Amino acid sequence: MAKFELKLPKMGESVAEATITSWLKSVGDTIEADEAVLEIATDKVDSEVPSEVDGVLVEVLFNVDDVVQVGQTIAIIETEAVSEASASSTSKETTHEAAPAVAEVAKTVSAAQETVAPVASSSERFYSPLVKNMATKEGISQSELDAIPGTGKDGRVTKNDMLTYLENRSAAPQPAAAQPAQSVAPKQTEKPKAAPVVVSGDDEIIEMTRMGKLIAHHMVESVQTSAHVQSFIEADVTKIWNWRKKVKDSFMKREGENLTFTPIFMEAVAKALRDFPMMNISVQGDRIIKKKHINLGMAAALPDGNLIVPVIKDADQLNLVGMTKKVNDLANRARMNQLKPDDIQGGTYTVTNVGTFGSIMGTPIINQPQVGILALGAIRKVPAVIETPEGDFIGIRYKMFMSHSYDHRVVNGALGGQFVKAVKDYLEAWDSNRDI
Repeated sequence: MAKFELKLPKMGESVAEATITSWLKSVGDTIEADEAVLEIATDKVDSEVPSEVDGVLVEVLFNVDDVVQVGQTIAIIETEAVSEASASSTSKETTHEAAPAVAEVAKTVSAAQETVAPVASSSERFYSPLVKNMATKEGISQSELDAIPGTGKDGRVTKNDMLTYLENRSAAPQPAAAQPAQSVAPKQTEKPKAAPVVVSGDDEIIEMTRMGKLIAHHMVESVQTSAHVQSFIEADVTKIWNWRKKVKDSFMKREGENLTFTPIFMEAVAKALRDFPMMNISVQGDRIIKKKHINLGMAAALPDGNLIVPVIKDADQLNLVGMTKKVNDLANRARMNQLKPDDIQGGTYTVTNVGTFGSIMGTPIINQPQVGILALGAIRKVPAVIETPEGDFIGIRYKMFMSHSYDHRVVNGALGGQFVKAVKDYLEAWDSNRDI
């Protein structure tokens, strides 16, 4: 018998870890190659991890809700394959060796359970198995662990945080061993606490979903990170309205795709980002990262009321037909919960269509680590002054508001305003005779 290590696979650009949401197989179950063993979740996308081999699941190394790093071994599968050395041995020797191996596996699992027992995660803080193992091994109490400042994602304590803390603790005099906990205590109290909610017997308490919790955290984190500023502008899209009405039926017959307004707007945004590349950036500490690719995030509503942002890669390289097919594909897969982790990675700028719900404008929150997001309002028929060589007159026009939120740390008002004005100009200069 040979043992195969099932590792957490690479799940797309910049995805470094995932949370185990459920085990589909239990220890002792027979598994076929490509059969799903467990379900995992990244920030917004759920996926299954399949087995690469046929065999029997003999060991599970992580529990549900544990966070696992890409490339980390998550389970052991025993296969029928044997090495050349073991093939030359007798069946009697194999039988003798199997018992200690199984005993060793059981011993490892038992030891792991004992190791993580003294400390535990709470609703306020999550600790990985590695951190809990280190804490128990070094004799760090629960209260002491809770006081260690974390530098990882969401303030999570990492291996390096533990090593730094242990180094400082060992270097300090024995009586002052608890000093690090005292030094970080003020930071704990600085956290703003929500006002207590009075719940009556008639009220219904609804638990937030995992995705809802993640979205809530990201929104608060974005507001605390970026200095949000908004610019608003109104665009006359009468030419686009009439052009789409004229070509949408023939486009459907030829391409089998519904031509909505979204790909038209995304094309205009991609062109404006090419004109103003300093809107296509990210901030990393004191440095600005200027992105080479224009990858447009497209906020899409899910059936459960949450939002997800699939990404159109290299949007400026697509023609309108390609953009339409990409928009429809991502929107359909988002609604059916079939997006892959890579589909939501690498965005450099985001567009959200608040007009879908009838809103004429909004003040969207920036999708970190980007520096801008554009909200498209509802298209309305309104009376407007139309300027002509013969004079001004009142007419009925199709108009919409665009709301541009941007990070004032790195985007000043001039750039933010010029960018959204460029989007407006591209939309209003639409060619009514354009072929598609």
